[in-house]
Amino acid sequence: MYQYNPTDQTLVDERVAQFRRQTEQFLKGEITEDQFRALRLRNGLYIQTHAPMLRVAVPYGLLNSGQIRKIAHIARHYDKNYCHLTTRQNIQFNWPKLEEVPDILAELATVQMHAIQTSGNCMRNTTSDHLAGVGVDEIEDPRPYCEIIRQWTTLHPEFDYLPRKFKIAVSGSVHDRAATQFHDIGLHLVKNDAGETGFRVLVGGGLGRTPIIGQIIKPYLEKKHLLSYLEAILRVYNLFGRRDNKYKARIKILVKESGLDKFSELVEQEWLLIKDGMELSDERIESIKSHFELPAYQPDAAEDQTFNQHLQENPAFATWVKHNTVSHKVTGYKAAFLSLKAPDSPPGDITDTQLDAIADLADQYSFGEIRSTHRQNFIFADVRQADLFALWQKLDALKLATPNIGTVTDMICCPGLDFCSLANAGSIGIAKEINDALDDIDYIHDIGDLKINMSGCMNGCAHQSVGHIGILGVDKKGTEWYQLTLGGSSENEAAIGERLGPAVAKDEVTKAITTILDVYVKQRLDDESFLDMVKRVGINPFKEQVYASH
Repeated sequence: MYQYNPTDQTLVDERVAQFRRQTEQFLKGEITEDQFRALRLRNGLYIQTHAPMLRVAVPYGLLNSGQIRKIAHIARHYDKNYCHLTTRQNIQFNWPKLEEVPDILAELATVQMHAIQTSGNCMRNTTSDHLAGVGVDEIEDPRPYCEIIRQWTTLHPEFDYLPRKFKIAVSGSVHDRAATQFHDIGLHLVKNDAGETGFRVLVGGGLGRTPIIGQIIKPYLEKKHLLSYLEAILRVYNLFGRRDNKYKARIKILVKESGLDKFSELVEQEWLLIKDGMELSDERIESIKSHFELPAYQPDAAEDQTFNQHLQENPAFATWVKHNTVSHKVTGYKAAFLSLKAPDSPPGDITDTQLDAIADLADQYSFGEIRSTHRQNFIFADVRQADLFALWQKLDALKLATPNIGTVTDMICCPGLDFCSLANAGSIGIAKEINDALDDIDYIHDIGDLKINMSGCMNGCAHQSVGHIGILGVDKKGTEWYQLTLGGSSENEAAIGERLGPAVAKDEVTKAITTILDVYVKQRLDDESFLDMVKRVGINPFKEQVYASH
């Protein structure tokens, strides 16, 4: 992974010192709350219902064991012994004290971490595929380009105060695991007719109040023009994006209202002014690539026979392997998911003791590396098949081996009313109710690939618009109700879910979900997936049963 040079470290250290002064000024009353708001947001600090919330950047989801130990230390000493993984691969602390946040940032700086630009109207953390570098369908590792973009976006003086927040995602594989079509800019590594690798550029995607699928603005962009083309898009957005209405300030609205052709014309005009002066050299790209060299894989890893023996002798292990591991481009290795969706735990939460144990396991089994995923789980990307059985046993003891990755209980869930001041309804309690109702693991596995995403407000932090089943909390005269959508997807076949019908009361949500699942199980064809069935029959069969009692 990328290692800071002296310039990187100095930048982060100086930012910590700067924010420490700003926080002290605010606590002394020397600057107002409004003045402090912009400063704290640029350093990842929100004010939630009960306490501040600090969002820590995890560039393209990549962490080492030392960083994980530091996160555990912060959770233990500055928070309530846990932290939360987000859908953009970041980490959040929900209970820090305001006066201690500069100390937390100083601790993070010692392990090359920070919270710069994790909130506010700026370019946010660049995200990517959690299988980057190891996926069997990969065209090229996207992480070096994510790092190049990270360095370009950090404290970019021209784009420090954009009309609204701005998010970029990069995918290097045939299968999109980074939700690129729902980002302000989505980048796909592709090959042209000559076999050269470049980028397909999408623009104007986004979720939240107005979910929109991004459109292709550039079918093929040479690598050397990556930053100049991104800069041209940002310049047009910065000039013409709405600043009078925050609900219409995202680039998705600008692209929709101006039309892709007109927006593309403006970008091309701007690009011509800067492209020749911002070319990425081959030397620059290769320099960054050198930070992502392959680890020292064992050439004889595929010769192990114990893995297949354990599969045959231990059904529970075989189930975990089936659902929580995926193929690796190197024979004899697999990528193994650590499920943060145990039935009795809030989705995406992890404790300090679990974090410390994960760091040790990463050192032992996965070259000291850990990755966060878009579905609020962790993954060890490089595990020898011979080590999987021992790893599974240890993860099981830590409650991190629930065999539910990609299933109905692998829910994305925002903190909702439990923490968030923007929420209209709770999420964590509903997630637990659904888990309790689906306590039969055989039934869960029979349902197969089915993704539930649940948000407590229209901001859609949990991406409810693109869940196979989406659950959105709404407020009705001070009571919690929930809108349901079906058929969404953030993958290759990107789709926005269709609303099932009127919102249902809080005590009816779990019953509605189980009814939807029962309709699917009874009416599917052979091994038909939930998403395929919804495409085939529409939402009416589900709607009829969910609202039958009404």
